[in-house]
Amino acid sequence: MYDAIQEMIDKFHAKVEDEENEKLRKKLDGVVKIMNIDLGDEKYSMKLDNAKITDYREGLAEDADIVYASTPEVLQALIDRTLRPMRGYLTKKFTVKGKLEDIMYLKSLF
Repeated sequence: MYDAIQEMIDKFHAKVEDEENEKLRKKLDGVVKIMNIDLGDEKYSMKLDNAKITDYREGLAEDADIVYASTPEVLQALIDRTLRPMRGYLTKKFTVKGKLEDIMYLKSLF
């Protein structure tokens, strides 16, 4: 999953850098959030820092603002868009912990 997540990060960066996404850049300006992705045997963390994803690495960060937990298969389905985020959440295919305001920043990644 490491490479699939990296690809998602690359797409996010391209989206933010697109000249037509000034609104997204302004929304994320000054936002600093740490996110953990717990996939059981695979664990990753990253930092959203002023519209950039930095510090993407294996392992979990201690003070994460957002924690996403599921399986590699569910995350891949979200990435492939064969599973809608709301449907996956409501059917408890994954969990997301954090403040609602922080969780809304996840929407920017997809």
